[in-house]
Amino acid sequence: MSKKIEIYDTTLRDGTQAEGIAFSLEDKLLIAGKLDELGIDYIEGGYPLSNAKDEAFFKEIRKQKLQHSQIVAFGMTRKKGITAADDIGLKALQKSRAPIVTLVAKAWDMQVKVVLNTSLEENLRMVEDSVRFLKRKGREVFIDAEHFFDGYKENPDYALKVLEVAAGAGAKRLILCDTNGGVMGPEVAQIVSDVVQQLKVPVGIHTHNDCGLAVANSLTAVRCGAVQVHGTMNGFGERSGNADLCTIIPNLELKMGFQCLPANRLNKLTEVSRYIYEQANLNLPLNQPYVGVSSFAHKGGMHVNAVQKRSECYEHVDPESVGNSRRVIISELSGASNLLAKNEKLALLEDKTLVRKILKQVQDLENEGYQFETAEASFDLLVRRFMGNYRTFFELDHYRTVIQKTNHAKPVTEATVKIIVNGKVEHRVAEGDGPVNALDAALRIALEPHYPAIKDMQLVDYRVRVVNARAATAARVRVIIESRDPKEHWGTIGVSENIIDASWLALVDSIEYKLLRGD
Repeated sequence: MSKKIEIYDTTLRDGTQAEGIAFSLEDKLLIAGKLDELGIDYIEGGYPLSNAKDEAFFKEIRKQKLQHSQIVAFGMTRKKGITAADDIGLKALQKSRAPIVTLVAKAWDMQVKVVLNTSLEENLRMVEDSVRFLKRKGREVFIDAEHFFDGYKENPDYALKVLEVAAGAGAKRLILCDTNGGVMGPEVAQIVSDVVQQLKVPVGIHTHNDCGLAVANSLTAVRCGAVQVHGTMNGFGERSGNADLCTIIPNLELKMGFQCLPANRLNKLTEVSRYIYEQANLNLPLNQPYVGVSSFAHKGGMHVNAVQKRSECYEHVDPESVGNSRRVIISELSGASNLLAKNEKLALLEDKTLVRKILKQVQDLENEGYQFETAEASFDLLVRRFMGNYRTFFELDHYRTVIQKTNHAKPVTEATVKIIVNGKVEHRVAEGDGPVNALDAALRIALEPHYPAIKDMQLVDYRVRVVNARAATAARVRVIIESRDPKEHWGTIGVSENIIDASWLALVDSIEYKLLRGD
């Protein structure tokens, strides 16, 4: 059996310190449920003394029946000059009723003197008293040795003494923290090896990504004897972020032979990663390892041809092992292999003449500013037109948008759409937050009586880019619209010198793609 490495997730605490992230209580509870489904060992829920939301989290999470994960409360050792029993932070940790508590303790003598403004001896008493207090209250205690690597490099005896005191008081795990994210790999290897040799209590690792080394340093620590890895989903965290568990977990399991998650859970990783991005209201990064939208995307024709023959030519693991999927990108760099790789999805016949025609059309359109990498639904429609299985669902007579702006008032946008649907004229008007929103609303009002299926689709993203900026105000613009329904997420594109017309083209493609799917 593979050696078990414990996974400790701090997305709900350390991850929320990232700029632009603010989870609601409901968000935190939903994310905790997803992490439990994935099989994360420990979920750090927050610091119950810091705010009412974190305090409420520990109350509400007790109502959920988690199948695997254990909930952890985060806090600090007692303040200087008082007893552990009188410390309000420790009282809040006890009140949270979390079965496990992680205490941050200063392990760098400089920080003890300058930040805590106390003696090295008092800091040791603070660590010991706090651990013993929580142990007497029936809690398991992990010690986060803050700035451990910096402290060890300057005063190794004292940094080790902090760990020894915590272990002697009953701490179950000793976590070595690279709080500044500035330690190099060889230093991590040497220091973790030294600590593991000198202490009997199991060691963990908690790294930050300020040098881009958080994942690498975490893996190095495991190789040198650490049994617990701290990190956040998608690497969320303050400054440059924390170690990304979405990269660490598959590396440990698929590359290094360790067990991190229960059996048959790794293939949930991409789903959970993207769910958390959605809860955080952040766009998915294209190039995130393993779970990124482009992690297994192939654009060059030579690469696609090779992957079709042997996937390992350009894929280091099976995409499905982490719940991701292979994507073949259509662009001006594509060869026939790219189009043929779409064969199953698009029912594209292996007609070489047809393939060459489609490829030529793609290249011509991309020269005009089109880009099908994130607009596969528009590519689907393009192929359908060549194959003869495309149909229109309405005919445009005209559309018009009007924006009215008066002094000291928000602008009001109104769109009028006149179309012919199934032989009937539909002339509809709608207001919106902007011209595209208003056009979307008016078009839906006109179409929904004829095609009720569009009720469950929604526009989720809208992006504009100038294609030929040197043309100034006469420049051509590219509009990408992303839409989704309960079954699928898709992108469409429109290009025009007029931003409203480009938006209309992308919008129409989105609706036609939905209706042509026929579900």
